[in-house]
Amino acid sequence: MDFDGFYRDTSRRLMRYAYGLTGDAGEAQDLVQEAYARAWQRWRRVSRYEDPEAWLRLVVNRLSTDRWRRLFVRRDRAAAEPPRPPVAPPSENTVLLVAAMRTLPAAHRNALALHYLLDRSIADIAAETGVSIGTVKSWLSRGRAGLATALEPALLPEGTSDAH
Repeated sequence: MDFDGFYRDTSRRLMRYAYGLTGDAGEAQDLVQEAYARAWQRWRRVSRYEDPEAWLRLVVNRLSTDRWRRLFVRRDRAAAEPPRPPVAPPSENTVLLVAAMRTLPAAHRNALALHYLLDRSIADIAAETGVSIGTVKSWLSRGRAGLATALEPALLPEGTSDAH
């Protein structure tokens, strides 16, 4: 039997088996994919086995056991370490800036983040986004204006209003 035919005949059963072992469809798919990759690499030898599908089940079983072993080792290692100090909450300015950024169109947000947070040049942003330099300049200008508008109430001193 060729490998393609073997795969077609056995893949659904092996997937059910892997799902039964793990209880997680994504993990089962990963295990089955790895098992078939290993079978394909050794197909000349595996195809001569009396029951190649049993060999696949053994591979899936061992991969699943290894996964659980790694999880337990990782859990035990994490339990032995002292707890990490709590992370400080974001500053009020950060919260205000993030809220203001969310009011902007995605293109403006992206341009501002690339330019100001990643120090990308206007030409680099244009190349990355596939638009002209003029468009990037427009996005940056409109994005800054949108931020100013969104942040204006937060920038006013307490006790003042924006109505004049």
